[in-house]
Amino acid sequence: MTNALGGFACGSVAQANTRRYHGVLIASLRPLVQRVLMVAKLEPTVRYRGEDFHLGCSEFADGTLAPRGCERLSAFHLENGLPVWTYALADALLEERIWMADGRNTSYVRFKLDAASAPADLELLPLCTYRDYHSQTRGGWELTLEPEEHGCRLTAFAGAQPYRLLTDRGQFELSTDWYWNFYHRIEAERGLDAREDLFRPGLFRARLQPGETLTFIATAEAASPDTSATALKHECLRRHARVHAAPAEAPPWIRWLTLAADQFIVRRTGADGTPDGTTVIAGYPWFSDWGRDTMIALPGLALATGRMADAAAILRTFATYVSEGMLPNRFPDNGETAEYNTVDATLWYFHALASYLEATRDRPLLRELYPTLRGIIDWHRRGTRHAIHIDPEDGLLFAGEPRVQLTWMDAKVGDWVVTPRIGKAVEVNALWHYALFSMAKWARTLRDTSAARDYDERARRVAAAFADAFWFEGGRYLYDVVGGPEGTLDARGRRVDASLRPNQIFAVSLGTDLLDAQRARAVVDICAQELLTPVGLRSLSPRDPRYAAEYRGGPRERDGAYHQGTVWTWLLGPFALAHHRVYGERAHAQALLAGLAPHLNDACIGSISEIMDGDAPHAPRGCFAQAWSVAETLRAWHALSRSPAASASLPKQPTRP
Repeated sequence: MTNALGGFACGSVAQANTRRYHGVLIASLRPLVQRVLMVAKLEPTVRYRGEDFHLGCSEFADGTLAPRGCERLSAFHLENGLPVWTYALADALLEERIWMADGRNTSYVRFKLDAASAPADLELLPLCTYRDYHSQTRGGWELTLEPEEHGCRLTAFAGAQPYRLLTDRGQFELSTDWYWNFYHRIEAERGLDAREDLFRPGLFRARLQPGETLTFIATAEAASPDTSATALKHECLRRHARVHAAPAEAPPWIRWLTLAADQFIVRRTGADGTPDGTTVIAGYPWFSDWGRDTMIALPGLALATGRMADAAAILRTFATYVSEGMLPNRFPDNGETAEYNTVDATLWYFHALASYLEATRDRPLLRELYPTLRGIIDWHRRGTRHAIHIDPEDGLLFAGEPRVQLTWMDAKVGDWVVTPRIGKAVEVNALWHYALFSMAKWARTLRDTSAARDYDERARRVAAAFADAFWFEGGRYLYDVVGGPEGTLDARGRRVDASLRPNQIFAVSLGTDLLDAQRARAVVDICAQELLTPVGLRSLSPRDPRYAAEYRGGPRERDGAYHQGTVWTWLLGPFALAHHRVYGERAHAQALLAGLAPHLNDACIGSISEIMDGDAPHAPRGCFAQAWSVAETLRAWHALSRSPAASASLPKQPTRP
């Protein structure tokens, strides 16, 4: 559950916290950064007909699992995206659901006694802390407690943001204690610290008659929270409106993804607390907003879901951060200076804007952004950070320098850049051509005739050089990088990287006809044969000796495998579009996307994970909810739904398996 500020609540169906990122209230104190875990767990106990039912679930470092409330769980489902648990207590049922208030650091957990033949006494035990959401708590210190009506106010230390724990009925009993050695098994699998201590401020108690509810509220807001009924009604109406942005003929899993898309669009605030535009959370639980991820995800998150105003706001927000012709790659979690270490984020901006303009025909926004766009092209032509510049010999874009990772394949461990890709990267130059192609079109729209001629000429030059530079005749696919310090010498004496990777698919999926029909089909075919899985594309061919079949181990092992065979789910959308482009079979391309549908019940329920293992069964890894994974699946599905049965620009070919 998210709150459009960067805050969130998440956990497991069993209600055991298996990650350091699990919690009832993770507040974003300077949206969307400064995320602080405040309430880690809420453990209910119900006394019904003389028997105590302990419904919490926790795992401890010594292997103990206590209590074992998951054994009482009789049902779990999502109701318009909201999680609902049902526990069986003799002949009674207790329903639990959780949601967050939109635009507020406030979480609600509502309990309802159903199908009971007698009243029940409900006790809620909150387990609290105050820490950066990347860290773990060690106990033994005292949080300051102040009583409030139906609850208490907690202050962890001087200068900490106070937060309140409340219920809408019943009593609160002050009773402080520490609970020791909770175990987060997923953190242990990731080679990280897996132990945590949590603080109990007291207990909430209330008697429920059959059909009655009690709601626990955790809030870091100074203002009084809305009542449970008001908050739930507002959230349900908001979600109803979001899900109905999906076409009526959309399959249920696409409607789920339409709701999931809503979780990533968030508001920014500046250092002084004033609004600073709209942006995109790259992934939950640990990413903030990244320029590359935002621009790739914008069409699917905002345009495919009918949020045109949000799309425009995101484009405006990032335009204000352009520096020396570059968009920032990352805004750090604590709000420090943005990092400008990406070559492709800026180029994806052109794709995002083109998608927006196609959907809206918003000429005023184009006119507003046009000077910034011209500045970006000019900076790339004369050279900017990290040796990003145009090669005067062929007009292609070169980027990179030692110990810096500039493309989306950006894993780095210390000074080790796992896939440095210094030189002319294939997808970077496909995007560079797309940017020039788009600028020529926009210049004509704005009647900047001389600029249009210049951009047209430069786009034609890049197109002419592209196939000559990147086509690997011996492999019948595109080189990944040419002209850099790595790789082998080809027949012309150039350094080339012939690694079979998915980056080449963008030369087809972007749709600017960089390749002739035969070569475009060859690229799609080789990616299908070597890289395609039901849930995405592998980042490296399994035949490559560097191929990593699993994404496991500590940080070094995982980062070493990140782009060496690991499946990336976001690439399935571009592949499906490329396949449709060369074969013209819409149903086939949509069926490729549907390979992700079962995954929506697999990891983060209702969303798509960042990555999967390269080998079957393709276990989900990385961020459990990733913006561009959700977005590119939605974008491709919508594009294919609108497309004619055959490609408009390439001859129709027989369907391939």
